[in-house]
Amino acid sequence: MKIQLYDTTLRDGTQGEGVSLSCDDKLKIARRLDEFGAEYIEGGWPGSNPKDMEFFQRAQSELKLKQAKVAAFGSTCRAEMDPADDPQIQLLIEANTPVVTLFGKTWDLHVTEVLRTNLAENLRMVRESVRFLKENGREVVYDAEHFFDGYKANPEYALETLRAAIIGGAGTVVLCDTNGGCMPWEIAEAVQAVRREVLGDDESGTNGHRPPAADVLLGIHTHNDSETGVANTLEAVRQGCTHVQGTINGYGERCGNANLMSVIPDLQLKMGHQVVRPEKLKQLVDLSRYVSELANLMPDTHQPFVGGSAFAHKGGTHVNAVVKHSMSYQHVDPELV
Repeated sequence: MKIQLYDTTLRDGTQGEGVSLSCDDKLKIARRLDEFGAEYIEGGWPGSNPKDMEFFQRAQSELKLKQAKVAAFGSTCRAEMDPADDPQIQLLIEANTPVVTLFGKTWDLHVTEVLRTNLAENLRMVRESVRFLKENGREVVYDAEHFFDGYKANPEYALETLRAAIIGGAGTVVLCDTNGGCMPWEIAEAVQAVRREVLGDDESGTNGHRPPAADVLLGIHTHNDSETGVANTLEAVRQGCTHVQGTINGYGERCGNANLMSVIPDLQLKMGHQVVRPEKLKQLVDLSRYVSELANLMPDTHQPFVGGSAFAHKGGTHVNAVVKHSMSYQHVDPELV
């Protein structure tokens, strides 16, 4: 199965403690990600800071990408406001990217206590914001913020927000474990429900809510607060998600995002999915170190697959065995990454 690789290092990754990238750094990383095989590169949030505004302005003339699409990130329109009149939505249009990744509220707690609006109005905000961006020629990736917490609290409403995004025209709907607190079995249950109740994989479970397009893709976006970011991503793919979001080296807010340096080889070498071409996978270590150098962060020597200790052996028994047979104490051939 082909997996869409969506990198959010330039936006979500820069929210990590100690991570700082100049606009030049972000442009360099974008080029490297394109060469590596990323299909989507999230460049930032227009209007959130001058650096992101500069990135989108320069990207139009300076980025000559071979395959990747640049995405601008932002929120739905405000309550009781038309998307056409919302300054934030206008900035997303002015970023002039082929893709807009829009996040909206799926947890009823956030709707009533954070946005201070009602549940029906939030559905309108999601639906009409997506529709407006589609009408302006953008591919829309919809990030369902706090989806899994929302599903636990109010399953039907969380699913209804996804339907609103699909009705608006979102081509990809991404389920987000924004707080990073989910376990893999919780991910599995929720993804199954989305496929059954929203995407209509099970005809009996749609409750009359048929998606307007049969080719809506399902995605996953996890955080690592419970040390399950990678595991939850892999489980979501097992349950049918084909769009995967994450960051290089797991950079991100708090405990970080799903680490693509583990997600990619796990999907490709362990689960048999196509993420990048095999010759590109061999550049994984170089990509990891390239980004850490630009971010002015020391590489994590114990990071799986790409860390300096990933294939190092100290114990005499281990060393003796590896000399005799390279795979005796190694889970994959180091040359594959």
